[in-house]
Amino acid sequence: MRRLPLSALQAFEAAARTGSFRAAGEELGISPSAVSHSVRKLESLMGAVLFDRQGRAVHLNTAGEALMRHVASGFDEMRQGIETVGSRSGNLLRLHCAPSIAAQWLMPRLRDLLAKQPGLEVRLAAGVDYPRFEHDEFDADICYGPPRQEGLIVIPLGEETVTPLCAPDLAAQITSAKDLLDAKLIESDNKRVRWNSWFHANEIAPPAPRGSRFDRSFMAIAAAVDGLGVALESTRLAEREIATGQLVAPLAGRAKDVGYVGHYLVFPRVAKARRSVRMFTHWLTRELNLPLPKI
Repeated sequence: MRRLPLSALQAFEAAARTGSFRAAGEELGISPSAVSHSVRKLESLMGAVLFDRQGRAVHLNTAGEALMRHVASGFDEMRQGIETVGSRSGNLLRLHCAPSIAAQWLMPRLRDLLAKQPGLEVRLAAGVDYPRFEHDEFDADICYGPPRQEGLIVIPLGEETVTPLCAPDLAAQITSAKDLLDAKLIESDNKRVRWNSWFHANEIAPPAPRGSRFDRSFMAIAAAVDGLGVALESTRLAEREIATGQLVAPLAGRAKDVGYVGHYLVFPRVAKARRSVRMFTHWLTRELNLPLPKI
């Protein structure tokens, strides 16, 4: 069968779903007899009866059920494709993001983003997995750590400063880097810069592990705000808490901070032509005071 009988398949799918040629015709805007004719044409082409007909009601037989599984899946895929392409021709941005930067940095700026980019529509999903874009679920990703997939456009999002942070009432007890040897240290398990690295940077042998442990920075920051100890965190992720005085850097100017590039904006090369991706890239790099990338 070189050419798919799409109109006949559409009539078949509607009749199978509604259980009636009349209901299928009303849905498709054609007469019940036209639906019946299309179905019979499809049955003739396939050499198989697809429905058990009982008066005005129709029910799929075994052959019809087998065909319906494939036809329903195919129509769903086509509908999704039409919706996706149609949305992309406008301003839809489907963004995947590492959880902590999504919660701590992006969400507080979302209102500003939408105000500065009129018409932009954002669908945001947060997760620790690295989307590979093969299934076309996302347009772009802000990932933590270098991307694992090759062939992507990769924009490093600048250096972040990692420093000890704590609630103000704990800060008075910390006047030098060595004071942290006896402090309750909050560990962020998945962070690329952890306490051992900070102590080595300050030429101090790190203490044995102790204190609270969390697997996400946003939880470690919340724990520090609640006075559970001292967190070693990015000032970018904790900027709201620092600005409001909920967290302070007790060793600012008295100990060596650690700088590193933690986050990257990545997207497939084909995505650079999408208006939404370009709008977001321009806004993001301006917000971080980074040079505008040539994409």
